[in-house]
Amino acid sequence: MRHFEEELDDLRKLLLQMSGLVESAIYRSVHSLVERDEQLAQQVLNNESRINQMEIDIDDLAIRLLALEQPVAKDLRFLMSAIKINNDLERMGDLAVNIVERALDLFHEPAVSASVDIPQMSTLVESMVRKALDSFVRKESDLARSVLTSDDEVDDWCGTIYRQMIRYMQENPGMIPQCVSMMFVARNLERIADHATNIAEDVLFLIEGIDVRHHAEAQPAS
Repeated sequence: MRHFEEELDDLRKLLLQMSGLVESAIYRSVHSLVERDEQLAQQVLNNESRINQMEIDIDDLAIRLLALEQPVAKDLRFLMSAIKINNDLERMGDLAVNIVERALDLFHEPAVSASVDIPQMSTLVESMVRKALDSFVRKESDLARSVLTSDDEVDDWCGTIYRQMIRYMQENPGMIPQCVSMMFVARNLERIADHATNIAEDVLFLIEGIDVRHHAEAQPAS
C-alpha cells in the first residue's frame, strides 16, 4: 500500500511539472506574438519535445498503476482524471506551438494596425488555465467551477476578434494574410480555454465524483 501511495504522489508531481511547462508555453507564445520576440517563440518550440515526452511518461505510469493495483473509489477517479488531464495539457502545448508558428510568420510581415484584443483574450484564457490547474493542486471545487463560467466569455472574445479582423480585411485587402493569422491565433486561444474547461470538469469528477460535462451536473458517484 505504501508503494502505491508513493507512486500516486510521483504521478501528481509529474502532472504539476507538465502543468508548469504548458502554462509557460501559453504565456510565451502570446507574448512572442505581441512583442515580436523570436527568442520567446523559440523557447516554446524547444520545450515541445519535453512536453510530449512527459505525456508519454505520465500515461505509462497511470496505466501501469491501473493495471497492476486495480484501484477503487477515489484512487481510481484520480488515475482516470490524471490520464484525461494529461491529454488536455499536451493538446494545450500543441496549441501554443500553433500560435508560435503564426507569430514567426507575422514577424516578417507589416503589423496589423487595428487594435486587436488578443492580449485581453489571452489574459482571460491564461487565468482559466491557472485556475484549472490550481483547482487540481488544491482540490478546490469552487475554483474549478469558476473556470466553467468563464468559457462563454472567451467565446465572446473570439467572436469580437473575428469581427474586428473581417472589418479590417474589408478596408485593407492587402492585409488579409495577417488578419487570417490573427483569427487563427484567437481560435487557438479559444481551444486552449476549452481544454482548461475539460480539466476543471475532471477536477470536479475527482473531488466530488460528479460528471459536469456540458455543464450538466449529475448525481454524486457512490
